[in-house]
Amino acid sequence: MKTAEHTELLEREGSLLADAAREAGLDAPVPTCPDWRVRDLLRHTGTVHRWATRFVAEALPGFEPWQERLDLDGDALLDWFREGHARLVAALREAPADLECWTFLPAPSPLAFWARRQANETAVHRIDAESARGGALSALDARFAADGIDELLRGFHGRAKSRMRTAEPRVLRVRTTDAEGTWTVRLSADVAVTEQGETAPADCEVSGAAADLYLALWNRRSFPEVSGDADLAALWSEKSGV
Repeated sequence: MKTAEHTELLEREGSLLADAAREAGLDAPVPTCPDWRVRDLLRHTGTVHRWATRFVAEALPGFEPWQERLDLDGDALLDWFREGHARLVAALREAPADLECWTFLPAPSPLAFWARRQANETAVHRIDAESARGGALSALDARFAADGIDELLRGFHGRAKSRMRTAEPRVLRVRTTDAEGTWTVRLSADVAVTEQGETAPADCEVSGAAADLYLALWNRRSFPEVSGDADLAALWSEKSGV
């Protein structure tokens, strides 16, 4: 997907998140993040938005930590979230294509990285906000969901800090049924290696619509379809949090 598409999706997802948070109420529990209330969700996501904006707007060359705002609540918190989200969208649209700044996952460019990462960050937490509100979830574009699965599998779970390990070599297949996307995840005691396509026989396959798989792989719902060794799918739910 193009950077402009990710930025448009970020804009949409952040607006939906804010609307759902307002409708749910800031004290509502977030069932997909059991330790959080909606205010925690807004504080976290709003902080991440401002953190990402600094790298893009200031072309920061190295890692900078963030500190979440714990002093905001009520309407002030919602306004703060919306303002930070709008600043991030604007920074991405105004940044030069050849932007150089710090990133932490492979991507075609730093600008592409931040647009993709923040679109997915915001989409996952929009789902959390809508889960707190109750009712149907807003639709998630299948192509975006498949792209987000790719970021999760080949990005986050290609890092040393991923806890998705197995004592003996195992292979997990991930297959979308409504978008282009099949991945072979080679698991072992070392860092997982994910390849696009069917590159090895699978011990377990999880499959389904891209949006449903996206939610399952981010541990927001159960896998739609599991074939083969179901224990491997269960291990994902237990160990894959990032």
